[in-house]
Amino acid sequence: MSSRDTILKSVRQHLPQSAPLPVLDGPWITYPDPVAQFCSVLEMIGGKAIRVPDVAAIDTELERLPVYTTANKTLSLIPGAGRSSLDLDAVPDPHELEDIDFALLPGEFAVAENAAIWVTDKTLKHRVVYFLCQHLALMVPVDQVLNNLAEAYQRIRFDRPGFGGFIAGPSKTADIEQSLVIGAHGPKSMTVFLVG
Repeated sequence: MSSRDTILKSVRQHLPQSAPLPVLDGPWITYPDPVAQFCSVLEMIGGKAIRVPDVAAIDTELERLPVYTTANKTLSLIPGAGRSSLDLDAVPDPHELEDIDFALLPGEFAVAENAAIWVTDKTLKHRVVYFLCQHLALMVPVDQVLNNLAEAYQRIRFDRPGFGGFIAGPSKTADIEQSLVIGAHGPKSMTVFLVG
């Protein structure tokens, strides 16, 4: 018997007993105003929420953001909002996106409980742009703000192989000398436009 077979046989003999999946029915937290809760939590974790009546109003708000008005390299994947100084589909290598100053991208839905936003690569050639840009803005319809993660998990679907993940606030870490550092591993700021 080969070393590989010996190892696999040993692993099979010591497998833990399986357990049933937890039931997701339960009294999950809900909020009288999920949008207000989302905005409050997002601000608490270093982000900023801006409510706008429609997509066209995003441009007015962008012009009030210094991180946008001073940006040299910008990307917007929201039709009718923001400006793009590059064509993402024409970029062959994601490493070329390391110098994006500001990105405005779509979010599918938001979670009031923790201010997380579900993002995917369905309309995005290079998903790394969520994490490489200096400043990130996401657009979410206001009617897509859910109360809690249990509701969010019910919404997640993968019809094909792909990427999906939750993003909550700007990048931050506090594991070095117990000092909170914003933008250590990703965007330095996060703005969420709640549309509608």
